[in-house]
Amino acid sequence: MHIYDLPTPAVVIDITALRKNIASMADVHPGRRLRPHVKAHKSSGIAAEQEAAGHSSFTCATPREILGLIDAHVGNDFLLANEVLDPHRLSALAEAQDEALITVAIDSPETLAAAHRAGIRSVIIDVNVGLPRCGIAPDKAGALADAARANGMDVRGVMGYEGHLMMVTDRDEKKSRVHDAMTLLAQAHQAVGGDIVSAGGTGTYDMFAGTTVNEVQAGSYALMDTQYAELGHPFVQAMWVVGTVVSKNDKWSVIDVGLKSLGMDHGNPTIKDHSVWFCSDEHTTFSPSEGTPQPIIGERVFVTPSHIDPTMAMHEVAYVANEYGEVIAQWPIDLRGW
Repeated sequence: MHIYDLPTPAVVIDITALRKNIASMADVHPGRRLRPHVKAHKSSGIAAEQEAAGHSSFTCATPREILGLIDAHVGNDFLLANEVLDPHRLSALAEAQDEALITVAIDSPETLAAAHRAGIRSVIIDVNVGLPRCGIAPDKAGALADAARANGMDVRGVMGYEGHLMMVTDRDEKKSRVHDAMTLLAQAHQAVGGDIVSAGGTGTYDMFAGTTVNEVQAGSYALMDTQYAELGHPFVQAMWVVGTVVSKNDKWSVIDVGLKSLGMDHGNPTIKDHSVWFCSDEHTTFSPSEGTPQPIIGERVFVTPSHIDPTMAMHEVAYVANEYGEVIAQWPIDLRGW
């Protein structure tokens, strides 16, 4: 099968570009220095490629991601980097602890109690380092760690996500602000203890020299999107949503890729050499740039999403293609859901 024979909309991954991105990141953060975040791609097939590059520990956003990777026999050390209170989901993780090392993030007495009741053995203290989301105040992290150990739990260390800094474009400003955030994390780690100081993402992956961070949670680097491409990192676009031109007139064309197949929270997608007008539920309306011929009905068009994570979660399968456009594999996007 060729990518031009696929039913659309379809997620297509360039295997050469994917492996280039994985290798580029592994050169900077080899082995357990990187804990790839699978929320970005939701696919055990891509995680297997990351494992083949030397990464056996993974960051997960949902219990489903952890259980799916265990079922796929990919990885052996999983960090649930989100707070979870649901007893059924936590119990499912607890039941899998003999198959892999599972660590759950906590940031309050309530999340600690929920993990303890479910039988979770290992936790990490989630510390707020500036993003107004989850995480305990740095000066309260030590007490939470003490309470976890008093319950017989292993406290593996600290994590903190400086997500509010991912898209800062001035490198000097970003580096300064990342170091300030990591100073807070280091202070919390002194009180908490444990071997892990975990932070980071694709936008800050190269900003941790001189800090105590010893593992980075980047995820989007593997596939990329238009937002991260703006930062000028050495990662290339490796994934597109392929659509078919289903209608046109003398001013615009329409493809069968829309809001239900694209993550739109970071804005419109892009189409090379064309201007995207808007996205509807099942369509995108676009027009060619000056000097570019208008596509014909039935032609395939490659759409680059602005946000990779929610885009992948909208699809059931990714078609993996070689440099000739031949489909060499179909990877299920099997880690969706909670």
